[in-house]
Amino acid sequence: MRYRTLSLALLAALAGAAAPAWALDRATVERLAFGASDERIEAVGALVAEGDPQAAALLQAFADGAVRTAGKRVLVLRGDEAVDPLTDEKIAPPADLEDVVLNNRLRSAIGTALAALQLLSPDRAVRFAAATELTSSADPSMLPLVRKALEHEVDPGIRSALEMIAAAMALKGGTQASRLAAIRTLGRSNNPNSATLLLESAADADPAIRLEAQRSLRAVEGRLAWGERLGLAFAGVSLGSILLLAALGLAITYGLMGVINLAHGELIMVGAYTTYVVQNLFKTHASGAFDWYLVCAVPAAFAVAAAVGMLLERVVIRWLYGRPLETLLSTWGISLVLIQTVRTLFGAQNVQVENPSFMSGGVQVLANVVLPWNRIVIIFFAAGVLAAMWLLLTHTRLGLFVRAVTQNRAMASCVGVPTGRVDTWAFGLGSGIAGLAGCALSQIGNVGPELGQGYIVDSFMVVVFGGVGQLAGTVYAALVLGFANKLLESWSGAVIAKIAVLAFIIIFIQRRPQGLSALKGRALEA
Repeated sequence: MRYRTLSLALLAALAGAAAPAWALDRATVERLAFGASDERIEAVGALVAEGDPQAAALLQAFADGAVRTAGKRVLVLRGDEAVDPLTDEKIAPPADLEDVVLNNRLRSAIGTALAALQLLSPDRAVRFAAATELTSSADPSMLPLVRKALEHEVDPGIRSALEMIAAAMALKGGTQASRLAAIRTLGRSNNPNSATLLLESAADADPAIRLEAQRSLRAVEGRLAWGERLGLAFAGVSLGSILLLAALGLAITYGLMGVINLAHGELIMVGAYTTYVVQNLFKTHASGAFDWYLVCAVPAAFAVAAAVGMLLERVVIRWLYGRPLETLLSTWGISLVLIQTVRTLFGAQNVQVENPSFMSGGVQVLANVVLPWNRIVIIFFAAGVLAAMWLLLTHTRLGLFVRAVTQNRAMASCVGVPTGRVDTWAFGLGSGIAGLAGCALSQIGNVGPELGQGYIVDSFMVVVFGGVGQLAGTVYAALVLGFANKLLESWSGAVIAKIAVLAFIIIFIQRRPQGLSALKGRALEA
């Protein structure tokens, strides 16, 4: 059906408003209908070679099963009439009509031929789709049509694809000179498919072909290697930004307040489910503005998670300061309560949070590197959250109080700082940032009751590795662990990478208990 629609558009562009006279070669049409398998494939290539719109119509008729034979005559059924494609004569369908049987090989050849004919379409999207399909299925017999399309193509992306297609065709069947030229063209490509084609030629019997193919293959592999490095670097930054978001809240509740909060992962989950609820509200009541639901989901995730965190601090954690074992056990129990509450409200199955349209897809920087928009947005979002947190802690009254209580609680209380209220607000701030992490995580995966369990250990590793009480160390640690995880994954897989990173942190903390960034000055005395 896709080929039929595109072929009709192609015919309208090439043939104009008036219906043209048929101008097909009789022998070619008869070979296509009556010939052996190889002869029929050759006939398809011959019909495509000139880019004739009548050939497109006939091939589409074959693909639709509308072609019949009557003796030695080839006919195309159109409703109650039979049309001779060679003379355009319309007759009543003869009684001795027989079906033309197409095997899978011939169907594939006709589909590829129709795609090749669409290279001449005035619609850029149609031409791009045709070039994409021909990249992996072009036949050397279609080379004249590809070259004809190249003469008229002005779009850089499509021209690049057509040049590679033409080179691949010439490489399969041509003179030594044309094959060498094709190899050099492929050697300038960044497409991974060109490496596959060159690899085949690198074992050619012709020494000149083999040497040139090996040289071009090294050049292509070098460029692809840089693409892989760029992709790995982006993956490291992306994972680092996610770890940073997950650990920033913990850097306050554990790093600054000394509370071992095992419910931190569930606060991340609360933010993710808040995003899910806001999304559903937009779907129900403001579907036309769905792309803007994140504008409301971000502050909502922060507020709900912060409110839950402040409630926990006032009701439970406030009475356990200075008692780390009891705090650990109580927050673990709270995490179980939050998980079960979410299961009761939303069910045990994962729920899906959709990306807004501006976060869908990605940007292709190299042929083998596509950077997803949702990951790019999360990186900038993490940087924005970090900047806002730094400004709050260094340029606001609350930030001044938090730093004062962190450095010397007794002295801060003596000079009038409401330490109890500061604890509540600081815990709420850390919990709200955890909610923001949940909002971000909802954009890269499904949301479920166990979401936070996958990040609590990583969050503690980031905070401890960076240095307790040091936000700068948290940033460095998140990026280092993100890069280390992705680098090790590329070598040994995800499981071994996790084990290696954990072993490294254990050894590092034994050698340097204060982490990457050590506390200085009077903070050491607190």
